[in-house]
Amino acid sequence: MKSILFLIVFSLVLFIFGCDTVKEQKMNFTGAKGEVKIITVDPGHFHAALVQKVMYDQVNPVVHVYAPEGSDVADHLHRIEGFNTRENDPTNWEEKVSTGPDFLEKMLQEKPGNLVVLSGNNRKKTEYIKAAVDAGLNVLADKPMCINKQGFELLKQAFLSAQNNDVLLYDIMTERYEITTILQKELANMPEVFGTLQTGSPDEPAVTKESVHHFFKFVAGNPIKRPAWYFDVSQQGEGLVDVTTHLVDLIQWECFPEQIIDYTTDIEMLRARHWPTLITPAQFEKVTRLAQYPDYLKPYLNADGILETYANGEMIYKIKGIHAKVSVIWDYQAPEGGGDTHFSIMRGTRSDIVIKQGQAQNYRPELYVSVSDPQNKVLVEAALKKAITQLQQQYPGISLQPEGDLWHVLIPDKFRIGHEAHFGQVTEKYLGFLVKGQLPEWETPNMIAKYFTTTTALEFALKKQN
Repeated sequence: MKSILFLIVFSLVLFIFGCDTVKEQKMNFTGAKGEVKIITVDPGHFHAALVQKVMYDQVNPVVHVYAPEGSDVADHLHRIEGFNTRENDPTNWEEKVSTGPDFLEKMLQEKPGNLVVLSGNNRKKTEYIKAAVDAGLNVLADKPMCINKQGFELLKQAFLSAQNNDVLLYDIMTERYEITTILQKELANMPEVFGTLQTGSPDEPAVTKESVHHFFKFVAGNPIKRPAWYFDVSQQGEGLVDVTTHLVDLIQWECFPEQIIDYTTDIEMLRARHWPTLITPAQFEKVTRLAQYPDYLKPYLNADGILETYANGEMIYKIKGIHAKVSVIWDYQAPEGGGDTHFSIMRGTRSDIVIKQGQAQNYRPELYVSVSDPQNKVLVEAALKKAITQLQQQYPGISLQPEGDLWHVLIPDKFRIGHEAHFGQVTEKYLGFLVKGQLPEWETPNMIAKYFTTTTALEFALKKQN
């Protein structure tokens, strides 16, 4: 009898101790100063540093970096040091660095923080994500989180693991914070102005997102240095699965706000294609600081010794019955005075909401409204003016100006904070999710739908090529 009683008491003690251990392991975020401790893993892209361009009260200034030895981590630390030593509003990050071939295993063993930040080689990124969430670590990852169908299947497992381990897995969607996109979404969800989103067709989609990017440009005032693997589509990913992540995300976010997208029923890929950007040896050296192509890029050289990088792509698909088009182009360098550009149109039954960012706009995104319902032109224009007046409460200073057949939405410079600053906004939003202990219910299924869309487009393009 005594032995049975002892076993019962002993089991109860173990149960209580085990519960306490679980509570200690699970981090309940409250927004307290310094409670979030960042672990940066294998930072090979400058976006990893942009997360730390500003300080956050909730984030501890000590950041642990785990990476293989080499120029990627050295460049990352140099960028952080630049933020720490800048004249205006310097940061005070303290980087604790651990390098070596076993960096990932060492990180998982030591776990000196509770949030893993990932931005680097995309071939390995999905594996890093899965390993981190399996270890009970929150993850804030740069896009793309996967670059092919195999990675997509692993990413689905990672989301399931994140749910089971009660951690938050989230990708950095900076374009949601661009002011013209925000106002495009606002106006497109005002029926008296926009009407309803048209269904469109493959030849004239209801919504189109197009962007042009450049391999050589300036970041934080300095000429960019890209790793050689950035030009290897097996490591960086093709254009169809890289920048398109942002564009597919914006279509979901603007057209179906806070609605769950089920990739098994709501997405239908219609067609997709891809084509290469040609990079000469001189251009490659300018952007990588390397005098010659590494061996792993040689299979991509054409007969003239020019590197062919499949950075360009276009997809046309249906989402919840609406025809959508996404296109991305990578040129080597922008024309004089130019930069990355963006074009977007949402076609409504009453008006079209358009973003242009070409030479006529001085390569700055501008928002326009075109009334597409001639019978109700006066009513729609009156509703538009009323809508802008309402939006002035949240965005003081915006106004309307007629330009030919268009209405130009004028936006004060104070709302144009720039792409680099959007990383801080995404991080602040994510820190709020940590305090709440959850993402909005639509975020995870829509991330899965987004990566299903991009990786399916790549499959379509490859089949067409073959």
